[in-house]
Amino acid sequence: MNKQIPLAERLRPKSLDEFIGQEHLVGKGEVLRTLIEKKQIPSIIFWGPPGVGKTTLAQIISHELDMPFFTLSAISSGVKDVREVIDLAKKAGKAILFIDEIHRFNKAQQDSLLGAVEKGIITLIGATTENPSFEVISPLLSRSQVYVMKSLDKDDLLEMLDRAMKQDEFLNEKKITIKENEALLRLSGGDARKLLNLFELVVDTVGKDEIEITDELVTSIAQQRIALYDKGGEQHYDIISAFIKSMRGSDPNAAVYWLARMIEGGEDPKFIARRMLILASEDIGNANPNALVLANNCFQAVDVIGYPECRIILSQTAVYLATSPKSNASYIAIEEALSAVKEKGDLPVPLHLRNSPTKLMKQLNYGRDYQYAHDYENNFVELEYLPERISATKFYEPGENAREKEIRDFLKKRWKQKYSY
Repeated sequence: MNKQIPLAERLRPKSLDEFIGQEHLVGKGEVLRTLIEKKQIPSIIFWGPPGVGKTTLAQIISHELDMPFFTLSAISSGVKDVREVIDLAKKAGKAILFIDEIHRFNKAQQDSLLGAVEKGIITLIGATTENPSFEVISPLLSRSQVYVMKSLDKDDLLEMLDRAMKQDEFLNEKKITIKENEALLRLSGGDARKLLNLFELVVDTVGKDEIEITDELVTSIAQQRIALYDKGGEQHYDIISAFIKSMRGSDPNAAVYWLARMIEGGEDPKFIARRMLILASEDIGNANPNALVLANNCFQAVDVIGYPECRIILSQTAVYLATSPKSNASYIAIEEALSAVKEKGDLPVPLHLRNSPTKLMKQLNYGRDYQYAHDYENNFVELEYLPERISATKFYEPGENAREKEIRDFLKKRWKQKYSY
């Protein structure tokens, strides 16, 4: 076997008896094993964290059923690719189509699968790390059986390492002793693929025939060599933090770089768009109200379009937000107001601001002395809108950008005496 093939791929199980983990599905007498043995497989959605065997199980099913097997990645495939596979499946009579990260398929892409699934031309096996109830369209979900795959436990992962040392033709030539395993298990985060490839990285880096693996050795090599984007790990948060801070700091070049890192790492485009939507309000706010509009449209667009085209929309929005004037005044205002609520408690609503739908409420002076702003010049009348105990408390302080200077002038003309704008 080619040494260039990663260890996780070289050790990929070919049968259920070789498969490690997911005993609740493929253990003796369990539901999925029974269906495979009877060769009665419905369309399936495997839902679970990365590296727990979703792709492997799909391949085992294909082998056991002796059916043509096609695979697509939702990150890089579109409706055209789906239709091509369906045409090939028709010629073969029937086939299995495995779609990795099916939650990234937009509605149009998922709709393109329906007819072939319904007619039995393809048996769909989708893999997702996201809740399929939210990410897979109802018609497709109703035609599929969802199986939840669990994180691998310590015993499962150690069994894989033991198998790797005994069965891999390259590793079994070496004398490898695992003195400590905490770092291997921690850095892999329960992901079998990551564990095996990290293990191989350590062995290859040491480069000796006799190797004693310790936590210190693993940590040192991992810090030097692993630069992958981990959607579930620390780097995931570091890179999104760098992305947000670059836009907040008005650097479009850095923002686009960190965006590219996330795209290359397969980050969920909706996660990226969601964070930009937050930034548009938190860090730009009324300095440029259009930022929120564009960010919201971006969020909706990436949900409809998906990868790879949505990278353009993400880039456009990131550049726009980075080059927009900045203000966190609205963010500070709500934080100050929340602090006041926690400190002062539930202060009573002034009587003149209360609703008065009943006769009793009117008798209690609910709504009395309220002055309707539109009855006055410039649609304004000076009135108390805060509870008496916090009267004249200023939560919102406009920024020094052009748009909020206009807001400051507006407020100064009306509330100069009360709020000192």
